Amino acid sequence: MKRLLPIFTLLFFCSPMVKAQITSPVIRGNFGVDADLRSNYYNGLLQAGNDDWYHFPGTAGIGQFVIDTTGAAGIVARYSTDVAFRRTTFARTMRYPAYSVVNNRTLLDAILVRDFHGDDSTVFASGSNKNGDNPIDWSTPVSQGIPDKNDILDMFVHVRRAGPNGTDSLWLFGGLSLDNTTGNRYFDFEMYQTDFYYDRANLEFGGYGPDAGHTSWEFDASGNITRAGDIILSAEYQSSSLSFIEARIWIHKSKLSISPAAFSWSGNFDGASAGAMYGYASIQPKTAGTYYTGLQCANNTWGGPFGIVLQNDVVATNYDAKQFVELSVNLTKLGLDPLTRLGGDPCGMPFRKVLVKTRASASFTAELKDFVAPFAFFDPPRAAIVSETPYLCAQGSVAQIHVTNPLITSSYTWTTPNGNIVSGANGTTIVVDTPGTYIVTQHLLASCGAYATDTVQILPFAPCEVLNVSLFDFQGVSTDFAIALNWKVTDNQLVSYFIIERSWDGTHFESLGEIRKTPSSKPIGSYNYKNDIRNAQAPSAYYRVRLVSTSGTVKVSNTIRFTLGKLSNQIVLFPNPAKDIVQVQVSATFNGKMKTEIFDPAGRLISVNLSDVSTGMNVISLQSLIGTPPGIYMAVIRLGSETFRQKIVVVK
Repeated sequence: MKRLLPIFTLLFFCSPMVKAQITSPVIRGNFGVDADLRSNYYNGLLQAGNDDWYHFPGTAGIGQFVIDTTGAAGIVARYSTDVAFRRTTFARTMRYPAYSVVNNRTLLDAILVRDFHGDDSTVFASGSNKNGDNPIDWSTPVSQGIPDKNDILDMFVHVRRAGPNGTDSLWLFGGLSLDNTTGNRYFDFEMYQTDFYYDRANLEFGGYGPDAGHTSWEFDASGNITRAGDIILSAEYQSSSLSFIEARIWIHKSKLSISPAAFSWSGNFDGASAGAMYGYASIQPKTAGTYYTGLQCANNTWGGPFGIVLQNDVVATNYDAKQFVELSVNLTKLGLDPLTRLGGDPCGMPFRKVLVKTRASASFTAELKDFVAPFAFFDPPRAAIVSETPYLCAQGSVAQIHVTNPLITSSYTWTTPNGNIVSGANGTTIVVDTPGTYIVTQHLLASCGAYATDTVQILPFAPCEVLNVSLFDFQGVSTDFAIALNWKVTDNQLVSYFIIERSWDGTHFESLGEIRKTPSSKPIGSYNYKNDIRNAQAPSAYYRVRLVSTSGTVKVSNTIRFTLGKLSNQIVLFPNPAKDIVQVQVSATFNGKMKTEIFDPAGRLISVNLSDVSTGMNVISLQSLIGTPPGIYMAVIRLGSETFRQKIVVVK
């Protein structure tokens, strides 16, 4: 229920109500807000330089597109023959690593989600579901149709800074396409601090916040923010243009007596009922002026490389007039910039999960209609590290540890409480010479606080001795067809034989063969071995040598790594995030078998799928995630001698 703040409260804040808006095409942070999805186009005309959601084929210019369009042609091709496939969802994230500086702007994140449409369960049940409720009370049906003017087709979100520095304005851009183009449209971008999700199998939301299902904002006595909470941006598009965008934050009602330092209250408070203690309070900037823009598309606006799937399953190329709406919000001006308001970290984010939904009318508490299930945002890959060899001799041998999923925009620093790093302690790879625990800390930018850490343990290997006492100068040369290894030993007369070992992943080694001692009267012996790699499918090969002495003692060399540069097999999983069915797009270099294993968030194997692949492009459907709870799953795909590992985010 809507509550107006008492007049004395409004007078106390002494801040005029601001409804600044722009309904004409604009460029903000070099991103076109013109209801046109093409980079290097502005207001329907070719204008090289501005960024946007997609690249229009054949267009030249320095403007960049932000959405990863990998696999678009394959998806559209399948639409032509598979009607059921048109009704499924998929997602695409930003084509650049998080925090990349592109065209002198810092790109934080971006996402496209294609929603289910028509009769489905990602809609609110008819009744009284509304903003201000505890999400635990929202109800969703097994299947239900909704008015086409409320049916979401595609949803876009992108956040960037207007320059390369953390002090530049932070902009949020949103886009939404709906099935119908008549009448007024009302929708919300709701942003959560918790791991909020929708469990489609059980038709319920989960991952609630602690304060009536949300996370509330907290302030000290001076109005400074001590904890960020949930945010909602509510938009109203009338038949002709954008008419209103309102920003609200989730608070305990008592906080209305505090004057926030970052923004002002603007007069509205809505909770689950008239007496609710928690609800969404409207806010406005401290200073007058525009903080949002928005408008609707013209007729025949290009819909992007994935096409447009309408409620009646028709696949279209272009939008009708007013079918796609676009908006921008200056989060810095609004007082929600984490650098200036939430602790000073340029990589701090004001939210982590986003729920997009439509409403029946202009009222903030109107009946909720369609929604796009909560999806993760500002979630760059967290550092994961592996050791090329998990065991080391007590002294004299070395191992390499590296980050398996490095971001070129992140910095990595290494520490150890009981080991020894012999290389530099910064970068994606280190070399160590002592068993112990090694820790990497990831910073999204050098100026940011710690984002993630990971740990690996190198264990002592008792049977081995110090290698560099008797084996040295172990090296190799890579050609197109072979790896040529060579090494030398002291006290050659004490050698019995060598075992040459190879690994494709740096962890699991196999024996390639043995070389017996070459009799010599000289104390130093020289040896070599050549390994044919013409049929190798992995991107790297790792080699080491085991020396077996005449007394039976085993000495293990250091590992050397070669980048083969011959990998052409490619794996793409989509949609990701996924709700149930995942498609595996495989570009294979040979005819053979592919094995796909799915592990749940606890590391348990939940399914194994064997598939035949042929040279060229293959698309394989995996249904292993149907009925599984939300979480982060791991797909391990083995194709020939090559292993791919990729996380799958399951949302419901």
